[in-house]
Formats: sequence, C-alpha cells, structure tokens
Amino acid sequence: MTSAKNSNKLGMNSERVLLKLGESIRKPGGVLALTGLMGTSRAWLIARLLKSVNQPVLWITSHQKEAEQVVSDLSFFTDLPVLLYPCHDSLPFVPLLPSTETNSQRISTLYRLATEKGPAVAVAPVQALAELTIPPQILLGHVEYLQTGEEVDREKLLKWLIDSGYEHCATVRSRGEFSTRGGLLDIFPPLTTLPVRVDFFGDFVEEMRLFDPLTQRSTEDLDELVILPANELVFSQSILESAQEKLVERATRYNLPARRINEILQQLEARRLVEGHEALLPLFYTKPASVLDYIPQQTPILIDRPEEVEKALEDHWKGAEQAYKSALNEHRVFSSLKSLLSDPVQLSRQMGNHTCWLFQDINLYGSPSNSSSAKFKGLSFNLPALDIQELEIKSSKTDLTLIPEKAKRGTDLLGPVIDRLKDWIEAGDRVVLVVPGRRHGERMVELFGYHGLIGDEVTPPVIQAPLNNDPEEPGLVICTGQLSSGFALPGEAYLVITEEELLGARARRNRRVEREKTTAGDLTFEDLRPGQPVVHRDHGIGLYKGLARLEAGGIPGEFLLLEYRGGDKLYLPVDRMGLVQKYIGIEGRALRLDRLGSSSWQLTKRKVRKNIYKIAHELVDLYAKRKVSKGFDFSPPDAMFRQFEASFSYEETRDQAASIEEVLSDMQEPRPMDRLLCGDVGYGKTEVAMRAVFKAVEDGKQVAVLVPTTILAEQHERTFIHRFQRYPVIIEALSRLKTRQKQREILAGISEGRIDIIIGTHRLLQPDVKFKDLGLLIVDEEHRFGVQHKERLKRFRQTVDCLTLTATPIPRTLQLSLLGIRDLSVINTPPRNRMPVKTFVAEFDDLLIKEAIEREMSRGGQIFFVHNRIKGLYRLAEHIRRLAPEARTEVIHGQMNPCELEEIMIRFVRGEIDCLMCTTIIESGIDIPSANTTIINRADMLGLADLYQLRGRVGRAGEQAYAYLLVPRISGMGKESIKRLKAIMELSVSGGGFRLAMQDLQIRGAGNILGVSQSGNIADVGYELYLELLQNAVDELKGLPQRDEIDPEVNLGVPAFIPEEYVPDVEQRLLLYRRMARLKDKEEDADFSLELRDRFGPIPGEVASLLEVMEIKRILRLLNVIRLDRSFSNKKERIFLSLGPEGPPHPEKLIEAVQKDRRWRLLPDGRLIILPEPVEENGDSLACIRQTLQVLLKMATKE
Repeated sequence: MTSAKNSNKLGMNSERVLLKLGESIRKPGGVLALTGLMGTSRAWLIARLLKSVNQPVLWITSHQKEAEQVVSDLSFFTDLPVLLYPCHDSLPFVPLLPSTETNSQRISTLYRLATEKGPAVAVAPVQALAELTIPPQILLGHVEYLQTGEEVDREKLLKWLIDSGYEHCATVRSRGEFSTRGGLLDIFPPLTTLPVRVDFFGDFVEEMRLFDPLTQRSTEDLDELVILPANELVFSQSILESAQEKLVERATRYNLPARRINEILQQLEARRLVEGHEALLPLFYTKPASVLDYIPQQTPILIDRPEEVEKALEDHWKGAEQAYKSALNEHRVFSSLKSLLSDPVQLSRQMGNHTCWLFQDINLYGSPSNSSSAKFKGLSFNLPALDIQELEIKSSKTDLTLIPEKAKRGTDLLGPVIDRLKDWIEAGDRVVLVVPGRRHGERMVELFGYHGLIGDEVTPPVIQAPLNNDPEEPGLVICTGQLSSGFALPGEAYLVITEEELLGARARRNRRVEREKTTAGDLTFEDLRPGQPVVHRDHGIGLYKGLARLEAGGIPGEFLLLEYRGGDKLYLPVDRMGLVQKYIGIEGRALRLDRLGSSSWQLTKRKVRKNIYKIAHELVDLYAKRKVSKGFDFSPPDAMFRQFEASFSYEETRDQAASIEEVLSDMQEPRPMDRLLCGDVGYGKTEVAMRAVFKAVEDGKQVAVLVPTTILAEQHERTFIHRFQRYPVIIEALSRLKTRQKQREILAGISEGRIDIIIGTHRLLQPDVKFKDLGLLIVDEEHRFGVQHKERLKRFRQTVDCLTLTATPIPRTLQLSLLGIRDLSVINTPPRNRMPVKTFVAEFDDLLIKEAIEREMSRGGQIFFVHNRIKGLYRLAEHIRRLAPEARTEVIHGQMNPCELEEIMIRFVRGEIDCLMCTTIIESGIDIPSANTTIINRADMLGLADLYQLRGRVGRAGEQAYAYLLVPRISGMGKESIKRLKAIMELSVSGGGFRLAMQDLQIRGAGNILGVSQSGNIADVGYELYLELLQNAVDELKGLPQRDEIDPEVNLGVPAFIPEEYVPDVEQRLLLYRRMARLKDKEEDADFSLELRDRFGPIPGEVASLLEVMEIKRILRLLNVIRLDRSFSNKKERIFLSLGPEGPPHPEKLIEAVQKDRRWRLLPDGRLIILPEPVEENGDSLACIRQTLQVLLKMATKE
C-alpha cells in the first residue's frame, strides 16, 4: 500500500461523507448506498457522525455475532451510548428455559431507546428486528423509580417486583432476582451493571448502593434507581387475567391438551416464565410492538451488507415457519406466527418510513449519476442512490502480510513491518496501533526501541480506548482496546492497525471485560443441606440435621444438630463451629458414620496422620535433594524473546504473568527447575510452557513435551507448530501414528540435535530415545502416567529443568501446605476476554437439536453430543443421523477397544467428524477450537462438576460457544428443581453452582498431586481435615513448633447467636457462623462487622455478643485455655479458666503475673480464677472480660 499522503486518488473525504449523511437524516424515507468502507471504517465513520447529530442511529446486521462485533468496534471509537438489542436465544415455540441476561439486555435497550435523547447507536441483528415485543406504552407505564429520601410503599413495591417477573431468593447473584432482610431490599434490575441494595427506614429510602454479587459487599452509592420489568411479559393482574382467558379460549381452537393448559396456567399464576415463553406474547398484549416502534421516525437505519441481511431474514422466517408447524403438531401453539414475528414485507414497509443507509462492499445500486430502483425485500426505493465508491477506504489487513512464512535463524522477523511503519511515519501519516492491553502497549514500545523505530526522546503515547478524537499530528499512537480489524484512509493520511495485523496473530476477541476473579475458593458450608455428612474434629463423621434453637441454663442460643450412628445426637454451640467441617470424601467410597463416645475415630485419625507424615517426608526429602543438584542456568529474556512474547494474541492475566515470571526465574537458576503449573483448561498454561520452550530452544537446548495420549500429542504438535511458525524451530511428534520409517528418522533427528522440540507419549521414555542436549522437559497431566514412567521421570528431574502441567484445580489450603517443599504456580483467573459459554436448559426437542447442529455446522464447527448411557447411545445416534443427515456422526464410549476409540477421536480432532456422540469420557485436556457446541442429554442426571467439565470442552476459540442441557420435562417441575437448573445455567464464578463443581474438581486435583494412595485417607477423615493434618505434618518436618489446635468451650451466660429475624435464611446463618469461627484478628472482626451492617442492617445485641465471644476465644487459644466459665456469687463476678494439658505458653510468667495481681488466683486443680473489674451500668461486660484476658496474655507472654 502506498503512503496515504501520496495517494494519487484522494476521492471523497470523510467530512463530505459525514455532511451527506447528516443531510439525509432531515429527509426521512430516502436511501443512501455507501460502498468502499472496509474493515472497521464503518464503525469509525458512524462514531464521528454521532458528534454532529443529536439523535440515535439503528444499525442492522445479518446475525447476532456480527451485531456483537459492531458494538465492540463502535465502543472503541466513542464513549457515547452503544446499545445491543439481541435476538431471543431460540426460535419461537422451542421449549427452552429463558436466559435472564438476554431478557435484561432486550428490555434495557428498549427502555433507553424510548427515553434517552441525544446521539446513540442501537445495534440489532435482523432477527431481533423481526421479533415482536412489549408495546412502548406498557413498558413505560410499568417502571418503578426510587430516590434516596423518598417514601415508598414497600409492600406494594415487593408485589410489583413479583408481577414484573422478579424471582425471590435468599442471596441475589443473577439478574431478575430480589431478596429482603429486615429493612433491606437487594435487587438486580436490567439497567444496572451490578445488583443494588436498597436500605429502608420504615417506608423511606435511606440509602441505595451497588454491591458485588460474589462478595455481597457494597461498592458504590446511588441517588436514584430505575427498575424495569425483568422480562417482556408483565404479570400485572389485569394483563394476567386477560392472558389466561385468551389461553383458555384458544385451547379449543388449537386443540391443546387440558394437562398442558393447566400447567401453563399454574406457572403464570405463580408469575414464572414458561419454556418458550415468547410464544405467549400475543396473549399478553393485543398489539405487540417491534423495536422500530421505540425510535423516532427521523432515526436513520443503517443496513450492514443488505444482501446478507435480506438472506438472514428469509432464513429466519423459514426457520420460524418450520418451528411453528412442529409446535402445531405437538400442541404447543397459542397464536399465529405473524402475531409473533414481522414477515419480511411488513418489516421492509416499516423501515421505509426511515432514512436507510445501505453499507456494502461493492456498488449494487448503480452509479451516482443514475437513478436506481434499490430494492430491499419488497420495498422499492425509487430515489437516487448516492454511491460514494470513490472514497477509498481499504482494510490494512491485506497490506501487512509481510512477514515471510519461513525465516533463517537470527533473521529480524519484524524488520519488514518496522520498515513499513517508518515509511508511513516519515511520509507524515497518522498511525494508530491498537493493542489489547497496557502491558502489550509497553511491550510494543520496547520492541520499537529495539528496532530503532523510536528514539529516547520520542516515545509514542499509550492511551486507553475509546478513541474519541483522532490524532491531529503525524506519528505513531498506541491505543489499548478491542478492535476487530484496522483500516486506512488514503486521502487523509490516517491508518488504524491492530496488533494481530502487525504481528500476524489470528486470535479473535470479544469486548466482554470482567474483573479477574479467583475461581477456586475455600470449601465452605454455603451449600450444606440437612442430611449431608460433616466431620467433627473430636467425634468423627456424622450427619448435619439443621440448626436448632434451644435454651441452655435459661439462656437462648442456636445449636448445630449432628446425628451419629445409632441415632445419637450432638447439639454443638454455634461458637464452636470451628470444630466441624463439611465432609467431602472420594467418589465411589461408601460413607460410614462414627458412633459418639467410641475410640474408633481417634484410631482412624492416628492411622491417617501416620500415612500423611510418610508422604510429607517424601516431598520434603525430594525438595532437599533437588536443592543441591546441578543444572543449566538459562539466559535472561532478550529482544528475540520479547518479540516472541509480543506475538501472543491476548493480554496475560495476572496469574499467567506471575507464572511466566516464576518459570523464567527458575530456569535462570543453576539448579534444575521442577515446577508444577495448575490451571483449568483454557486458562493459558500452554502459553506459559511456550515461553519456557522458546527460551530453552533460543539457548540451544532441546525440549521434550510428554503427554499421556496420542490424541494430545497430535493436538500439541499442531499448537506448537502454529505458535512457532515464524521462527526457525524444528518440531516433531513421536507416537504410534507415525510410520516406522518416520519414527526412525525422528529418533535420529533427536540424537543428532536436528530436532529442537519433540512431542510424544510415553514412547519418549523408552531406552532408544537419546537426546543430544535435552534442556527442558514439559509433562502434561503426569498423574495419568504409570508407575514405571514416573520412575523414569524422576531420573530426568535430577538434571533437566522440568515443568509439569495439570488441568485440575487445587484448593488454596493445599497450595499453602506445599509452600516451601514444591515449586507451585497456579492460574486461577480465566482470560479476561474469554467468551462465556451460552448455556440453555431445554426439553429434548428434535427441532432444537437439529437447529443447534445445523447452526454449528454452518460456521464450520463441530458438536459434542453427550449421552451417558451406553445402552441407548447407538439408538440415539441413529435418531440424530435422521434429524441431521448432513452431519457426519460417530459414537465413542468407555467400553470400546482403546485403539478404535483413539482412532475416532483423532478423526474428530482433524475435523473428519461433525457430531461426536459420546459418554462423559471425553478427555478434559483435549482442545478442539472448532468444537463449539455441546448437547448434554439428561443433564439432570449428572453432577455439577461433570457438567462444568463437559461444558468447558467448548468455548476455547474466538467463536461464541453453546451448551444445551436437555431434560425430560421442564413444565410441572418444582421450584427447587427449576432453581437447580438455573444454577447449572449459571455455572459462573459468581454462582453457587460453580463453587459446588469446584469442590469435586479440587479433590481430584489434590489426588493428582499427592497420589492415588492418599484417596483412602481422604475418605477416612474428609477432605478438609486431611489437608489440615497434612499442613501439620509439613510444619513438623520443617521444624516449626507444633501445638494441637484447640477450640475453647466458653460459657458466659449471655445470648450469643444470629437471630432468625436478622438473617432469615438458614444456609446464610450457617455460612456466617462458619466465617465467624475463622476470623483471625481485630482487623478481620471490624471488616466482618461492616459487612454485616451492609448486608443485613444494624447489628443486634446477640450478634455483637457472638463477635465478642469469638475474639475472647482467640485470646484463650493463645493462653492454651480449653474452657472458660463465668459465675456470679454474692453479686461478684468470677471467671474460671481451665488450662490445657500442655499448660500456658510460659508457665513461669503466668505464675509471676498472678502473684503480682490480686484479681488473679490459681486453684489447686490448675484452674485460674479472674475477678474482672466491676462494669458500670449499661457497660459492656464481655468487652471488660476480653480486656482483662488481654492484660493477662500480655503479662504471660512478654519477654
């Protein structure tokens, strides 16, 4: 591409184009056909137009994916409102549970279009344009406005929320939910980015705050709040009664079975959305509207690639007709199709009232000098069409393919691109380089410095998108943000280039940016239900039966009720919650309850402690030996390494960047590296390994990548070749797929040093594989190798740097236990811009399955179809072949011949199979970017951990991935069943379903690291107690002081619990008790108290007393006191402290302190009596006791 400044053909500049567009807005009904706008120049042009017009623009695309991309690109160029109006998740009549996110986004965009004035862009796929929705007058008449200081009828508001489709729950985490606690109302409405906490004083709104759904803590104050309906169906009494009457009336017309009608009527009466709820719209509203009814007539409509939009609309209408016929046969139809969707002719007629801008790549409507009859599906525009084809706006992508496919070692691979950038800058062009994050921007500045593009005094600025104003001066500007592609304006000396175009990366990104969240948390009581097993540290495994309110000595309190073998019951005071842990054992092991008072539990603990000590000793011993071994110290990162680093397509997550630094640091040490890298599939472990591999090869060493299966070997070979394609690195794979002749050639290449990177299965560990100079060994999923292979790996580790990768997460407690005896890196944060998998719960429906398969195949993708019963798998596969005959469908399961199974999987990986029918045996480590749809039959029969892993096998590429969880029948299911299905849909970091899934996965991760032999020990004592015992064993081997953990019994004679009136939900109280038991210091106490006030309101006296009790117990632990009793005699208060068998930490100091203070006295039985200072009237007696104990602790421990 020649310099934009020196271009011979300038054409029409952007200012004239913007002027023409502005003029056309004042003449509704006209048509402008614009051509030559390539890349993201369309988004740039409209973003600049918004600066000069004071009204919205409606941008129509052919599909949802394109609409989402347009929103992302527009948001790069402007900070003005850019709204997405998505289409429904499925065609009408398909039995699919509605998505709260889609409903919220649709309703919020409609409201903003109807109420907000000024420049904005609404982007919608044409399918959404055709879908009818709630009329504007009904939506605007069904909105609640809250302001601080305003009086509101709370009861009326709560009823309004139910009528508006909100669901009452204990804890608000998802849109469309609300909860109440005393004077607090939590709600997650469509318009806010986070849920809102409304604090009432009587009926007055005292405060409103946004809060984090993960932590439940408030983040930001609000002065006003607009609450919209949760979806497009409003359940007000008048509308609901009318809808029910119409439903009954149409039952006869459409021959609907009475059972089905009764189910729907019950769901509507309960204000619950039914599956395929869109089909009910005509029953609720006499005249449903479209999005076009929400915009003024002077709003221009931009149709992006009209011919594609027209075809997409026709396809959508045909698909809807097919769905309608299918639903008619299955008695699921309540109204005509035209009462749900605008047909193409109707839609075109409505659009004809607006100015239409037709953006296309080539001129389809004639030249500027001729009048053309531009047609858009039935609508004739008999107006002159302005063709601005002379405006040459080219995509810069085609002009930057300058890096040679192959280069010799030592060649400057960025040289040609750097030269091109220099040409542009020297010619006076304004160049904007778009990078995904600030770290990438700083890296590019460093790279340009290496190549002499910039001097010490001329550093290009790194700015943050949105790019509201174009650079005015010639030169280079680096902008961080998300942009799908670049463009050039030849006549205006202006170029926008993305990093992918510059460096040849091919990653696609979406705009969704989330806070980095740790995905693996501590295991908690949050999901403990009555009847589930728990472990008491002193009494063993019993069943949790709930919380019980009792009086002990006339003092009310709350107790944890545990039941043991033989029906024995234990009432545990809530302040002793620290003694109890949720029992999490090993899958497949039968649970055996302990008997209260039996010695068997203590014997079990001693046996497990002995076994744990053995494994801890092995770990510590291995670490000590490696410390003194001699290895190769690799060189620090240089310019070539930074170039390889810069070509990574994503911004590294915090955990990923830290892991890379830890690995590189290890490699520069003279001792051999032996690091374990843990992280979920798709979290970026492979890229960490790639950096290590590049450094090893750059320093002249060979690298071996060891994987457990042939399939993974082939996958890694493909991945490594792609990542290293522009570097002079020889990569081979050694597995049974290679011919004997090829294997001999590879073995020779390894021994002679001609092969830099060799990838293989356990074949690499055989004696005939001899390396010339092996410097780095990467082991993927080591736990899947046999004992002999692991012994061979141990020998490698003595001299060669080793990095082990595992996809199963491990809990924080195990990480801490291994600290100092195993080098461990953990990636707990998903990639920031990773698209979440869209998850739907639906009934088994042929049309839905056919549509899901065909949609995935239409974009060149593949499908997993999971059916976890071998018996019906082949019969179901035949059914799928009849439904979608064009899909190449094959079957795999665990009882197949291993070679046959592997052969089918390899064909699937290579893209030779479209739909893979399988049980849950799919390997978790397999990465198939083209497989982006998974259909899981009988999802209700699978555990959350299995569903989480199955869903995680799609969504690893830039494509939007889909997961369909099929169940027998949705209608008629109970509220709890629906709640569980929604938890499955929302298997996200903030959802309870995610934490449940993670518990099982963490156990698997611990087993992988510690070895299968530890499974029995985990089953015997439960997972959390096992980790606790492991920590103690490691501390002992490190020489740290050992002391048995005690939980003092405290009898203060005051109510100390959480009243049900304060926290009504039992599970929430249980979790809060658990957290109180784990508070470590005053700072955590204060923070916890703030959280209680934030979430539940002013702290009642019983809760304040419980917090004091917890702080007193911390002091007692430090004094080694196992029991505290409080008594009153002759109006005098006495505190009795019973010391543990080990005595206080410094007995002589305690005795010395007692002798100096008359308030303290030692009894012959070893108990200590304390006479606290008298408390003033209305004084805090517990605080006085705490202060007295603090004085005692200070005296007993001071040096």
